[in-house]
Amino acid sequence: MNMPNQSFVTEFILLGFSLGPKTAPLLFSAFLMIYLLIILGNGLITILICLDSRLHTPMYFFIGILSVLDMGYTTTTVPQMLVHLASQKKTVSFSSCVAQMYIFLVLGVTESWLFAIMSVDRYVAICHPLRYKVIMCPWLCRIMAIFCGLWGTISALVYTIFAMRLPYCGPNKINHFFCEVPAVLKLACADTSVNDRVDFILGFSVILIPLSLIFVIYVNIFIAILKIRSAQGQLKAFSTCVSHIAVVTMFSVPAMVMYMKPGSKATPEEDKKLALFYNVIAAFFNPIIYSLRNRDVKKAFLKVTGWRRVPE
Repeated sequence: MNMPNQSFVTEFILLGFSLGPKTAPLLFSAFLMIYLLIILGNGLITILICLDSRLHTPMYFFIGILSVLDMGYTTTTVPQMLVHLASQKKTVSFSSCVAQMYIFLVLGVTESWLFAIMSVDRYVAICHPLRYKVIMCPWLCRIMAIFCGLWGTISALVYTIFAMRLPYCGPNKINHFFCEVPAVLKLACADTSVNDRVDFILGFSVILIPLSLIFVIYVNIFIAILKIRSAQGQLKAFSTCVSHIAVVTMFSVPAMVMYMKPGSKATPEEDKKLALFYNVIAAFFNPIIYSLRNRDVKKAFLKVTGWRRVPE
């Protein structure tokens, strides 16, 4: 593969959002605030999980990894978007574009499979509570996390290689706010039908298979919940499931629409909205939905800060 010889483009121009002179500062302020809250919320959860021994459980182990992924995921794209909103220069080098594309995919695919692993954790906790700590032992949790990372690394490599093997001879304007595969492929000076098929096939392994696994697991979880005699017990078990389902839906559904539809049917504005949703909005709401409203996390926060003790 002679990727450098095939590509005549040395840099890309990210068009970003179509904004007026008065709208750009407002959008900059909004995204800056959201980004800082994402880092603050997810960073706080990660620190609390590390410092409080009561949160050293499989569920919080995976939540901690999710928080780290969300911080990396948004940091890959949002700071660059903020710089381009604040300045006239919106160029990115070819190599930087490839690096951003690859890192973004690694984190995204890893997170997609992590959601499936987290559903397995919920299944064991609800359906086999007495054997939960035995089944979800530390070494198994680490193996599951490593599997997610390896799958993300390999899948992202395949995505990136198939995208960047194509010749890019101009134009070099990407109608997006970062270098995402579907947007970059539209600039290729060659037929991208093979890439569309590869993306669709890989979409099964990185999106549909995890979602199918989550669906099957939750069917079994809901059957188990209905067998619980206590209404309070049913409500408690169901509440943990709702949080996870909400987080998965916000991330996976827009990502599936983005990566599994043919490139010819995608409009730039739709792609930007979808990317914002699973890249920024989902990462913003994850700490709120999954952890910050959780009593255990609140206890850990008050314990670490030493503000006051929470009654058990």
